Amino acid sequence: MGPGRGSLPARAYLESDAPRLLLNGEWQFRLSPGIRAAPHDDWQQGNDLSGFTPLPVPSSWNMHGHGSPAYTNVQFPFPVEPPYPPDANPIGDHLVTFEAGPEFFPHALLRFDGIDSAGTVWLNGVELGTTRGSRLAHEFDVSGILVEGANKLAVRVAQFSAASYVEDQDMWWLPGIFRDVTLQARPVDGIDDVFVHAGYDPGTGEGTLRVEVSRAGRAIDAVVRIPELGLELPAGAEQRVPGVQPWSAEVRRLYGATVSTPGETVALQAGFRSIVIEDAQFKVNGRRILLRGVNRHEHHPRLGRVVPRDVVEAELRLMKQHNINAIRTSHYPPHPEFLALADQLGFYLVLECDLETHGFHSAGWAQNPSDDPQWEEALVDRMQRTLERDKNHPSVIMWSLGNEAGTGRNLAAMSRWAKDRDPSRPIHYEGDWSSPYVDVYSRMYASQAETALIGQGIEPALEDAELDARRRAMPFVLCEYVHAMGNGPGGMTEYQDLFDTYPRLMGGFVWEWLEHGILVPSPGGGEHFAYGGDFGEEVHDGNFVTDGLVDANRKPRPGLLDFKKVIEPLGIDVSSSWASFTLRNRQDFADTSAYRFEYKVEDDGGTRLEGTVAVAPLAAQSTAVVELPAEVAACVAGLAQDAGAVLTVSAVLATDTGWAAAGHEVAWGQAVRLASPGTGVQARDLVEAGQDELQLGTAVFNRATGMPTSIGGLPVEKFGLVLWWPPTDNDLGREWGSPDERPLATQWKDAGLHRLHTRLLGIRAESSPDGGEYLRVSTRMGAADKQFGVLVDYLWTASSDSLGLRTQVRPVGDWVNAGFEVEWARIGLELVLGSRTTGVRWFGQGPHQGYPDTGQGARTGWFELPLAALDVEYVRPQESGARSGVRSAVLHTGGRELHLSGEPFALTVRPYSMQALDAANHRPDLVPDGRSYIYVDHLMRGVGTAACGPGVLEPYRLKPRQADFEVVLKVLG
Repeated sequence: MGPGRGSLPARAYLESDAPRLLLNGEWQFRLSPGIRAAPHDDWQQGNDLSGFTPLPVPSSWNMHGHGSPAYTNVQFPFPVEPPYPPDANPIGDHLVTFEAGPEFFPHALLRFDGIDSAGTVWLNGVELGTTRGSRLAHEFDVSGILVEGANKLAVRVAQFSAASYVEDQDMWWLPGIFRDVTLQARPVDGIDDVFVHAGYDPGTGEGTLRVEVSRAGRAIDAVVRIPELGLELPAGAEQRVPGVQPWSAEVRRLYGATVSTPGETVALQAGFRSIVIEDAQFKVNGRRILLRGVNRHEHHPRLGRVVPRDVVEAELRLMKQHNINAIRTSHYPPHPEFLALADQLGFYLVLECDLETHGFHSAGWAQNPSDDPQWEEALVDRMQRTLERDKNHPSVIMWSLGNEAGTGRNLAAMSRWAKDRDPSRPIHYEGDWSSPYVDVYSRMYASQAETALIGQGIEPALEDAELDARRRAMPFVLCEYVHAMGNGPGGMTEYQDLFDTYPRLMGGFVWEWLEHGILVPSPGGGEHFAYGGDFGEEVHDGNFVTDGLVDANRKPRPGLLDFKKVIEPLGIDVSSSWASFTLRNRQDFADTSAYRFEYKVEDDGGTRLEGTVAVAPLAAQSTAVVELPAEVAACVAGLAQDAGAVLTVSAVLATDTGWAAAGHEVAWGQAVRLASPGTGVQARDLVEAGQDELQLGTAVFNRATGMPTSIGGLPVEKFGLVLWWPPTDNDLGREWGSPDERPLATQWKDAGLHRLHTRLLGIRAESSPDGGEYLRVSTRMGAADKQFGVLVDYLWTASSDSLGLRTQVRPVGDWVNAGFEVEWARIGLELVLGSRTTGVRWFGQGPHQGYPDTGQGARTGWFELPLAALDVEYVRPQESGARSGVRSAVLHTGGRELHLSGEPFALTVRPYSMQALDAANHRPDLVPDGRSYIYVDHLMRGVGTAACGPGVLEPYRLKPRQADFEVVLKVLG
């Protein structure tokens, strides 16, 4: 349970001019099922390579055909008896031969940036030591062991070790040497460590600079230079620097610096900034900041823990393009090169230590290493290696002790050490709500209501009055919130409104950025994402590993598009007169000079007018009204008055940046003029079509069921009211803090919402006010063994080419089942056609999906997509793909056009049934059957975040209720 042995003290990750040899590449590898089965020969010398095969390093060996991945969220995948690992503990022997030139003498070291879970290292047959701390760097002095010419490096890696008990993060268990391995020359008069202290006084605009330089733990002489500022000062001296521009996530100002001794020069980027907590607010450079953040794991769908640099750069640019300004490095330090990218692109980082002991929770935290004195040295060592490596990066604004590790004396010891070593940064940790050894009050998944209380400082008091007073003086951060698993997350707007209202609230970090799917071959060809249980694990947590705003290939989910809108740095509210817009600069530091403002007027024929409007730079946290050119209102007035029109005002980048090109849209707002409602469908007489059928206009009805069998010549295989949908991941969850509550999906199925039977009460022609007839079909729907049900009347009218349908819904009986008041998923119509739909054009919100508590990023307009693009391919199939606020739509089906129109409705079109969607566990389970499944919803329930967090907020819940809605159908072609 110790911190490992033989490695050098932790130090900063430095860019040095000293020689360096990257040892990544093809190594030789051998896997054994356990330490007792592992050969104890002289393999470290590389004399006998029988049983070895090539393996790339870095790698996670499971991802290269050696064993299988395993996923758990909380559970340990082995018996819990700390500090002992199981006997069934795969052992991976790694071996490489490399050439060392004279530049690596007389002194050199070997550096490992990541070995999961523990490694024993030999060079030329000499044991150097062991590593503990998978995501932490370990360096070994090889002076006197390294030889000029050929050297043999051997590493024996154990999948599990004592360290596994403190590395129980929510992710795949993937062993291997998964980060860089380097040989580094150490000059005689070189630099071991550098600690840059670059402060900023917002009152005077002055910076302060002091740089500590050391070798072997002792301060040494060195020269610090920042040419741009004309600075040259000795190490250890503090100097005031007037006129510096401070670093922030918005204004990413960095100054190139060097630190030199006669034997070595280190290059770095200095960012001047300050962090203070005052008045229960978290301030950077004197201003309260708002974190619009995500939690980020390191994962690649083909490589596991190994994430290539170009992928990291692309995902960070993608974050910036979606207005994200903060990252919590859950739940360990990332690759060391990540930090420089965060400095350059502009992110606030909560840099988290490699620590989680969540699996002890189920036993009431008994034997938890966080409170066991035998583990103190190991845990403090982890904090040291975390802080020392990344201490020179201005993007790091807080150190986090770890995640879900309970509480205890060792966490307090980690905090004490960190505060002593770096008093400039606050300490974060969520696991102890009394917050005795941290500087910010942190929670995960606190509801909107509880967050509002905390924002106002009126949350329930702690029993300890001193701790309570201390905590009330702290700012509050949601280190995890709006859990993004499957369809969702819902309720983001309500959180953001609270963040904008109460200065104590710092914002939060969405759980999480990236789904952790692993790509595997599909039975019918192609690939799909696998999750927990797909690799035969003894214990696992299923698809809980596939939660994220982007899929494992970094393809955005709808939730990311909505999050971008919710957190946009500029608010644009277009007036109903179309003559102006109100601009709110929600940024904390930057004015609006980086943006160009564009407008566009559209109708169903396309773009009618577009241009730019001049906006004077608006200071951060300021508001202004901007007049639009008079031609905008004139253009709209010139459009047909009965036609719809949309004005969109966008803020786009005026010039290229490091994360997006000029023209990239950052924020937008709209004004909408809806088309005049149609005159409706004029009733006509009912036509008898035969003994078993009735005909009304273009529709034919079955006398026995009252349901249409064809509409406009399109065969109808099923029609009727629906109250259910295939459960989302959130429907399958229990609302946070309600462990005894049955998941909504279970309640629905227990109530039989997915298996409603229809009984025909009557079918008759009735006279309409305009002299024609309409067809009334009266039914009752209910589930087997249930007394409650729904009375549904369908009132059909027809003209020469259109059908009008009015649907009246009235619940009957007591909708309480097994003690729960049953909620509905939707009130809508299901229309199943015996023909395939190829695409849909609609006027409404889009182009992506939206539900009552999501869809913030969907704008109003005219959209057209092929059928395949309408669905959202969540890893576990579930309800998705609804387009909301639809007023008209055209479906291309069976060689014809099915037109739908009416009051705003949600439209979903799929090539497979709800039952098939519900039964599927993976995407390949879904096979189109040649039919079109069309859903026209009058009302829908929100989706919430109950997979791990609050459920659906009250305004978005759908309890049994009466409903009355209309839709017009027309078939052309």
